Amino acid sequence: MSRGASGDMDETAGIRDAAGADGPAADLGSGGSVPGPPASAVLDARAWESPAFRWLLAGRTVVSLGSAIAPVALALAVLHLGGSATELGLVVAAYALVEVLTTLLAGVIGDRFSRTLLMRGSAALSCVAQTFVAVALLADWATVPLLAVMGGVNGALAALAGPSSRAVVAQTVPEAALPNAISALRLSQNTAMVLGFSLAGVLVGFFGAGWAIAVDAATFALAGLCYTAMKVAPLAAAESQSLLDDLGAGAREVFRHTWLWLLISQALIYHLVYGGVQGVVGPIVITRDFGEEAWGLALAALMVGFMAGGVISLRYRPTRLLFAGTTMLALTACFPLAMALDVPLPVILLGAFVHGLGLEIFSVNWDLAIQEQIPPDKLARVFAFDQVGSYVMRPLGLAVVGPVVQTTGERTWLLVAAGVMAGSTALALIPPSVRNLRRRQADQVG
Repeated sequence: MSRGASGDMDETAGIRDAAGADGPAADLGSGGSVPGPPASAVLDARAWESPAFRWLLAGRTVVSLGSAIAPVALALAVLHLGGSATELGLVVAAYALVEVLTTLLAGVIGDRFSRTLLMRGSAALSCVAQTFVAVALLADWATVPLLAVMGGVNGALAALAGPSSRAVVAQTVPEAALPNAISALRLSQNTAMVLGFSLAGVLVGFFGAGWAIAVDAATFALAGLCYTAMKVAPLAAAESQSLLDDLGAGAREVFRHTWLWLLISQALIYHLVYGGVQGVVGPIVITRDFGEEAWGLALAALMVGFMAGGVISLRYRPTRLLFAGTTMLALTACFPLAMALDVPLPVILLGAFVHGLGLEIFSVNWDLAIQEQIPPDKLARVFAFDQVGSYVMRPLGLAVVGPVVQTTGERTWLLVAAGVMAGSTALALIPPSVRNLRRRQADQVG
């Protein structure tokens, strides 16, 4: 999840003071909805008519496929090498920690240099790194410390491309096609991840973790070819500053928009409590009550919810995009709430589905708000702050949930988590800058 913004937007940079807009659309219910444009307008604005976007879509989709396979293969590889649960946690933490630490630097680089070049470089180096891991596993000289080190390397390489791959979207399509572009990207990536999770077990079971990692390496190679084929107009060269100055400029841009820093702050709270729900407490409660296969069904329902939200977002275009999106974000509390109550498994699966649906609709509108309201030369830095702010608290949540649950009990903590997730979302809707931020007029065709 990623999130901000105030009405004090810089109109000299072409950014509309959306929070202060008025007109008929201000009275459109739960965020309102832009009327569907005529068929001809839809055809003209289709994101996939842009060759650059099609290559971006292909590259990010194939990376998502491999990125779903790799964690499963890595976990089984560590266990096969005799690693403990603690050692597996350290291998995963190495990736996450280095990714977070590298993301802000990647945001600065993404605003200074060619974003497509960074994406190609990241894909190429990730292919080399994962090929090395695959060879180590296949040749039987891999060790748990080696996998941890390579996890850190891969985390840094993933961070290098992360902000740029989000910021470059607006360079691949006309402005009117941006909503469709964001929705299509997220839908294709979620679909690829579902397929990747399904393939991972088959690949590891029949061929071994080494070959599964080799498939991940191949996806990076394919993605690099896709990014090489992308042709986008370069951004105007920004004034050269020091690294700290560039980071400071990015931070000032974040804090200039109340909606931006507020929703990033809400994401800190969200991930602090939800990380432990999905990573620790949820699997314990569901497998104990319904069996091991039930947790797999819950995650599948979650992913189906993501895909449903992506499909809806292709056509659903609320005028007050953050009001509508943040309202849908409150639905994420349904999953921990269902797990906390003594209800049948189908109700829990429904809660997981609704969680994915609400989160995906929020995410599409959140990405669109940032793309529309932030100057292009600061987009990568803002996305970097968004990613770091959203996920920096997740490791802490995972670390403390065990001792907390021992004191409160599992179901009590799930109720607390649901309350915090719903309550923090409700509080985020209070500021006018969140409720009134509007989709750009260019998208309101018809």
